[in-house]
Amino acid sequence: MIAFVRGQVAAVGLTSAVVEVGGVGLELVCTPGTLATLRPGQSTTLPTSMVVREDSLTLFGFLDDDERTTFELVQTASGVGPKLAQAMLAVLSPDDLRRAVAGEDVKTLTRVPGIGQKGAQRIILELKDRIGAPVGSGHGPAPTASGPDWRGQVQQGLVGLGWSAKEADKAIESVADQAGDAPDVGGLLRAALRTLSKA
Repeated sequence: MIAFVRGQVAAVGLTSAVVEVGGVGLELVCTPGTLATLRPGQSTTLPTSMVVREDSLTLFGFLDDDERTTFELVQTASGVGPKLAQAMLAVLSPDDLRRAVAGEDVKTLTRVPGIGQKGAQRIILELKDRIGAPVGSGHGPAPTASGPDWRGQVQQGLVGLGWSAKEADKAIESVADQAGDAPDVGGLLRAALRTLSKA
């Protein structure tokens, strides 16, 4: 399996990035928070997880090893595939996820698009003894974007997770006052997802 990818970022799209490794462009499916840290032309190293299906090989890229480990662990719960695991990490950090499972916080888990009440209860039941306690690592400094640039990144992230552009714009307006001078794209994306899941 491919454990990590190191190379130059060739392109950043709505849901994935292309990293050039030894003259080959590898497409990595990433969360909006991870994509927000990547810039075309810059070098990057991303831990990866490969998902093999009959008809496809998909490489998922992550900010750090903790995110990758969490992604792989949550898929051991019945009904959680790679898409849902990735949506969980787009909405919640690995520590938030550990806290929600340890504290049997169904409400927090149902903020993830695609997880209902029963699904959240099943995830808690199946992962409670295995997910561990929050490690408090966070992700170091959160990705920031200057000025109105964060709006485009958050919108891309929301659209990539299945919301319409109209819904995304509405959510962005509702969190715009939290942006400040150095917007935290990951935090704003999570806040926007919270407003959408309430709607």
